[in-house]
Amino acid sequence: MAYKKTYAVLALVGICGASGAAWWWQNKPANADGAAPAASASSSPAASASAPGAPGAGAPGAAPGGAPARPPAVEVAKVQAMTLVDETQAVGSLRSRQGVMMRPEVGGRIKSIYFTDGQRVRKGQVMVQFEDQLQQAQLSQAKAELSIAEANHKRNQELVTQNFISKRSLDESAAALEVSRAKMALAEATLQRLKVLAPFDGITGLKQVNVGDYLKDGADMVNVEDMDAVLLDFRLPERFQAKIRTGQKAQLSIDALPGRPFTAVVQAIDPLIEANGRSVGVRACIDNRQQQLRPGMFARVTAVFGSRENALIIPEEAIIPQGGRTFVVKVVAGDKPDTLVSERVAVKTGLRQPGKVEILEGLAEGDTVVTAGHQRLQKDGTAVRVVDMSQGGGNKPGAAAAPGAPGAPGAPGAPGAPGAPGAAAPAQAGASAPAQGAAASSAGAPAAKGGPTAVASAAAPGSKGPANKALSGPNPCLRGPDAAF
Repeated sequence: MAYKKTYAVLALVGICGASGAAWWWQNKPANADGAAPAASASSSPAASASAPGAPGAGAPGAAPGGAPARPPAVEVAKVQAMTLVDETQAVGSLRSRQGVMMRPEVGGRIKSIYFTDGQRVRKGQVMVQFEDQLQQAQLSQAKAELSIAEANHKRNQELVTQNFISKRSLDESAAALEVSRAKMALAEATLQRLKVLAPFDGITGLKQVNVGDYLKDGADMVNVEDMDAVLLDFRLPERFQAKIRTGQKAQLSIDALPGRPFTAVVQAIDPLIEANGRSVGVRACIDNRQQQLRPGMFARVTAVFGSRENALIIPEEAIIPQGGRTFVVKVVAGDKPDTLVSERVAVKTGLRQPGKVEILEGLAEGDTVVTAGHQRLQKDGTAVRVVDMSQGGGNKPGAAAAPGAPGAPGAPGAPGAPGAPGAAAPAQAGASAPAQGAAASSAGAPAAKGGPTAVASAAAPGSKGPANKALSGPNPCLRGPDAAF
């Protein structure tokens, strides 16, 4: 038992000693040897600006407590104003504007077929003719009975004027004439039902019948599709039902036609919200006079609700949610020259896009916000060093520090630090300008106000495919005499 107690005491003493040594080793660079690293970094802008008039400030041991700690390094971004598009993504399917499966109204044997597979037909064109000998005979009989009834009625009219027959006989002949006319109309209608006519202009599918086939009424023969305009059906979550409106544009891409953008115009919105998925149905129309799209295709839809000019945009990394509110850390000029300090500001956010957030209140265009390093800024007024990550010295914050960045373009700095104040600000501005222009151009594309043809042509200016062919005639998607929705 005594040996066990001795071993326990020795183990406890060893653990305490190891913990103390570890604590001393972690705090040694900040307390004992902190002066040496600070002296070696005296060429940086922060070290040279901290004591410009003190001789021997960079020598080891010049200050009893060591050199002052350098401000924490942070990454920043400018608040940019650009065109922001309010949009959402969905998936949908294409269908023809008009499509029908041709079926006969009466049964019979096919006599002739007046179309081929994939042929364009016109409204009223005869497509299938059934055997009609019996109906032709009935029509001839009706014509003969009508001619006799007309002759009898005309003769009775002459006899009535001479008082040879009674008025009753004239009425009976008139009724017989009307019956003969009705029989004639019935025979013509029965004969007409043996012809299958195209209900609208379109393209036939693959026929399922042949000459000589006997069909019952309602049997499938061939489908006819009107593809000059195709409809796009998709669904959106119910939270968008207040934003979607008829006449809005929707951009879509087809997996089967990669690299070819298309534009659809919203025509109708389902008034009923689906109870199962809590979504609203939307139907849009696409000008398809070039016959590139086919019914049944899968489409990826980007519904565009509108665009906002001069919207203030910051990276989403700058947002700090806290207690139901949203904050950002803004970098402003400090009380001392050539110094930057942090300031926490409450903001109101708007639209969100991948990597970007719209700011409605709290910031102005050109403000600088912190995107990385928030954890080092515990309170307002903390001095900071701005790191320019656009240059290659991202791993050496001291070489890329910009103490006098936004507010003092000609502020004095360390002569031995060529990459500090004068070089960091132009490089950062130059790097942000192309990004802003690219973002503005990409955001402005979905908000173009041209028609579907203009948008498709502008989206692929270098392509030589059918998307660049000029279209003539009115857009089949537009409704009404003035093309207004």
